[in-house]
Amino acid sequence: MEQFRLPRIPMPKFDLPQAVQEVLTEADTALAHRPKLLKLFKNCFPNTLETTTKLMDDGTTFIITGDIPASWLRDSVEQVIHYLPLAKRDEDLQRIIGGLIKRHIQYVRIDPYANAFNESANDWHWNKNDGTEMSPWVWERKFEIDSLCFVVRLAYLYWKETELTDIFDESFRLAMEEIVNVFRTEQHHFEKSPYRFSRDNGIEHDSLQNGGLGMPVNYTGMVWSGFRSSDDACDFHYNIPGNMFAVVALRQMQEFFEWIFRDQSYVLELKKLEQEIDRGIRLYGIYRHPEFGPIYAYETDGFGNYCLMDDAGTPGLMSIPYLGYTDADDPVYQNTRRFALSKENPFYYEGEAARGIGSPHTPPNYIWHMALSMQGLTAQTKEEKLEMIEMLENTDADTGFMHEGFHADDPEIFTRTWFAWSNSLFSQLVYKSMKEGIL
Repeated sequence: MEQFRLPRIPMPKFDLPQAVQEVLTEADTALAHRPKLLKLFKNCFPNTLETTTKLMDDGTTFIITGDIPASWLRDSVEQVIHYLPLAKRDEDLQRIIGGLIKRHIQYVRIDPYANAFNESANDWHWNKNDGTEMSPWVWERKFEIDSLCFVVRLAYLYWKETELTDIFDESFRLAMEEIVNVFRTEQHHFEKSPYRFSRDNGIEHDSLQNGGLGMPVNYTGMVWSGFRSSDDACDFHYNIPGNMFAVVALRQMQEFFEWIFRDQSYVLELKKLEQEIDRGIRLYGIYRHPEFGPIYAYETDGFGNYCLMDDAGTPGLMSIPYLGYTDADDPVYQNTRRFALSKENPFYYEGEAARGIGSPHTPPNYIWHMALSMQGLTAQTKEEKLEMIEMLENTDADTGFMHEGFHADDPEIFTRTWFAWSNSLFSQLVYKSMKEGIL
């Protein structure tokens, strides 16, 4: 496993927002009949706030991923996403989440190709010798299309939940336009992109092939991505769930520019880009599988080559309805889901303790808690949701927290004791199940 080479940074403590405290009190009653699940929930639900969150003097919020002293755009969004339903009535949560959005905007304007950032311009990096254009603000500069989409997702959901508009200043608008410019550039990666990335550490998935350019692609209308949400290099650089996420982000941006910025001409530009990407997904992103029928590929290069798999990270194929690209009852999604939860998916594992999706980012036979949580969040039946919750409950190795990957035969063999995103996704599943009354 990769390990950072800097000391753990203690995050300053602050009182939990009142709305979060009320959820924990609610759980005391709702989960009283399941003491272990109650303990897990009460550990995991506030974990982001208790261990990874720092309120900055400039009104922004800095959130580390957990056991690495840097903030991932993607992770930090999913680390707070389960607090959004509480934010409308809690000013402390508004300060935390609104501050995180403002910091994201700063980061995008510093470098829209970076995936992870430092608290300050301290020149800390995962690898100081990466072959790319680094900034002292940037911890790692792996271009992952989903990182930019998550920035849009948090701002959009926060706006819809709270109806607050103070985040929508000129800097926000410029950051949205920067995201769109990157998408447009990366539709023509080899012709127009300045982005290169290589890392000479002997790990194949940590570097792009072809002198840092990546493997050749054909024009499809989709957006090129260097890396997956696992931070591993793409095999074929049109990541389908990532492009689905871009379609959703562009739809959300259209609302920003229609209702906040009142720029109808730019709305039309966003609509055109959305349609180009979506058409590419429909033309190039669907594979006719001999057993499951039409399924969404994980990646393609536009030349007819496909990567057929699913990865535990979000966005992945399992998370398509979670992201809002299509409903869970979409026939192609249902075919894809059956594929992802079968041994035809090379990263689906079954063992004595659990069965579920892992990742090429971790060793064979390691299932990810995040994959089990996402399977529960996208399940259509109460029975499947309860099955996932029970599996999560039984595989924490009695640590009281979720992890990254664990061995399918022995949950006491696992990676990452402190992985806040996994704790948050688990909390989201349990909280939603509490509200639905199925627990």
